[in-house]
Amino acid sequence: MYNYNHKLRKNKAIKNKKIISLMAGSLLLLQTFFTGSSVLAQEKNEQFNFSDLLRSLETGEVKKVSIDPSTNIAYVYLNGENDNKPQKVKLFNQNPELIAKIREKGVDFVVESSAANTAALLNTMQLGILLLLIIGLFLLIKKSASGAAGAMNFGKSRARFQMEAATGVEFKDVAGIEEAKEELQEVVVFLKTPDKFTAVGAKIPRGVLLIGPPGTGKTLLAKAIAGEAQVPFFSISGSEFVEMFVGVGASRVRDLFKKAKENAPCLVFIDEIDAVGRQRGTGIGGGNDEREQTLNQLLTEMDGFEGNTGIIVIAATNRPDVLDSALLRPGRFDRQVMVDYPDLKGRLGILDVHAATKKIAPEVSLDTIAQRTPGFSGADLANLLNEAAILTARRRKEAITMSEIDAAIDRVIAGMEGTPLVDSKCKRLIAYHEIGHAIVGTFTNGHDPVEKVTLIPRGQARGLTWFTPDEEQGLISKTQLFARITGLLGGRAAEDIIFGNDEVTTGAGNDIERVTSLTRQIVTKFGMSELGPLALEGDEQPIFLGNDTVNRSEYSQEIAEKIDLQIQKIVYQCYENAKKIIIDNRPLIDNLVDQLIEKETIEGDVFRQIVANYSKKQPILVKN
Repeated sequence: MYNYNHKLRKNKAIKNKKIISLMAGSLLLLQTFFTGSSVLAQEKNEQFNFSDLLRSLETGEVKKVSIDPSTNIAYVYLNGENDNKPQKVKLFNQNPELIAKIREKGVDFVVESSAANTAALLNTMQLGILLLLIIGLFLLIKKSASGAAGAMNFGKSRARFQMEAATGVEFKDVAGIEEAKEELQEVVVFLKTPDKFTAVGAKIPRGVLLIGPPGTGKTLLAKAIAGEAQVPFFSISGSEFVEMFVGVGASRVRDLFKKAKENAPCLVFIDEIDAVGRQRGTGIGGGNDEREQTLNQLLTEMDGFEGNTGIIVIAATNRPDVLDSALLRPGRFDRQVMVDYPDLKGRLGILDVHAATKKIAPEVSLDTIAQRTPGFSGADLANLLNEAAILTARRRKEAITMSEIDAAIDRVIAGMEGTPLVDSKCKRLIAYHEIGHAIVGTFTNGHDPVEKVTLIPRGQARGLTWFTPDEEQGLISKTQLFARITGLLGGRAAEDIIFGNDEVTTGAGNDIERVTSLTRQIVTKFGMSELGPLALEGDEQPIFLGNDTVNRSEYSQEIAEKIDLQIQKIVYQCYENAKKIIIDNRPLIDNLVDQLIEKETIEGDVFRQIVANYSKKQPILVKN
């Protein structure tokens, strides 16, 4: 670090010397130019000589004579000529008869030296250039000083500070996460009336860790706490602590808490704390790298020898599994609040908040939208309504209707709409594939009902079949898992039965990947196979340098072979069930394919009505 700064200062000094030398050379060139110009002016235009001067004096043509003794030149002003352009006459060293003649004729006579004027002009020019040089040096010195000041401020905290906590967000603006709001409302009470708790011996919590998937409202909750408590609010990201220079991150942590103590009680919000709070001892260099030093300083500030009374640290992360255990212990982050995906009621509340700023048609039902969006986060729902508003403006409508809502849901889930397929063999094959999913899902016990079947491409998918659950599913039964596997295999089963095994396509590639992953979890994690209730594989842990870089098997080779056999058995069984449903309902499938090719989209209610009208008998429910 010292060598780098020393070289930097040395280079700047050399650069300044070059600039000074260049400016001094320019001064000498200017002085030579003006001196040469004066000499050339003296030698130029000598057509009016001494004899002409004497003759003009005799004839009375001379009006005025000005003699410059420094250059020995007479400036003769003749009658009838411009006074600004006198005739120049080179005189002799001694001119007594000329002066006598001038006085005799009564001509105006002046003796004035131009050397003083020229010297004054040169002095003025030199003074001006010297002044410019001084100003240039001052600006260079000031720039260098500002660079040094920037280097001195490099370790200062970059936290954004709001004294009045004018975040513009309150708890009423946060919906869908009521449990988390209740936990954090106590923090607001702590900040507003700390005496109420200290009187009974309670200690104000030092830190609150918000844990949850992206887009669920963790940052919004922190803003709501600051807005409700009306206390100074510091906001910073975890990545802003860490720099490539050693010690900068720790210095910024110290500076942040120093400012916070000066404004206590206050809130300090650290977003994405996993950027600085990862487990120690997992990087190159052991405990000497910059990130670990920054974490050590953060741990000390939160619960070290010095107290931080009145400072509550709120942090947010979606990777709690990578955080250091010392950061999660009581005394640092006393509370860990889960901010999960909203349920049906929560989604309805979020839609109410965001719909307040949108022009929505009266026939639009927010309950229907909430039911169709299971698994959506708060950010997803906000994006959904925004996409619907954009589409409404594009279609030049005055209010958002269900048509725009449906198109926005499809775009958020599957991507932008593509060009419709032409009526060809490829389109018919995709239609059988999608109808195969829908029919197998409909006739399989425990499967979710069909929401929509479409041939309109979206994203990388040529066709899509949506299934929407009737109610919120917290726990999933074995029957439901097997039904999902069977429904996923319905597309490949339809291709196999309708076109033959040699004509199956790659369209089922993603379906087979999902089937394999889900079946493996059934066998190795959920204990729903013939191997019994055994958890043979755990969740995948992040790989750090210094730890094992491969996942070790927790079972023998014999068990591994049994796992593979169980996976094959479950998949083959579900595949045979799917093919049986396709064979038993072939006329219905052909009818649905014809209508799908004609309309390109069949809604769930229409689909179920067609199935009910076509089937005179009860649907075959396949049990797994």
